[in-house]
Amino acid sequence: MARDLAKELYRAFRNQPRRNKITESSEVRGHVTDPQSIGSVLDELVVSRDWRQGLAEGNIFIDWEKIVGAEIAGHSTPISLLEGVLTIQTSSTAWATQLNLISSDLLKTISSSAPGALVEKLTLIGPHAPTWKKGLRTIRGAKGPRDTYG
Repeated sequence: MARDLAKELYRAFRNQPRRNKITESSEVRGHVTDPQSIGSVLDELVVSRDWRQGLAEGNIFIDWEKIVGAEIAGHSTPISLLEGVLTIQTSSTAWATQLNLISSDLLKTISSSAPGALVEKLTLIGPHAPTWKKGLRTIRGAKGPRDTYG
């Protein structure tokens, strides 16, 4: 008996005409089935998901050469941007020192080139030095390559 009632309700539900729900955003844009440009759809997506700051911060990495110039970009690379601190790795310690001296001007240039990005501080690091802390012939507490083999 309950099974027959469930089947009957299911058939009634299935045979009902479907109604399309019209949301506010589709009313503003026009008819739901009207074609739209990809750019306008992506702009709407960026605004609705609040991705503007993230995109502006990503553009710093993409447009690094345009922002700082070819000479500086040839000797430096942005590594990370976390909590307003942009970490830049340089090709030498001399470049790290020079960029540290002009860091305030560099920060102003970055802020004007990427207005939506939140960059409050620059951290400049030199090139990575080789490490001798891992491998077959290492000793705990060793002082480097001259102390590796005993």
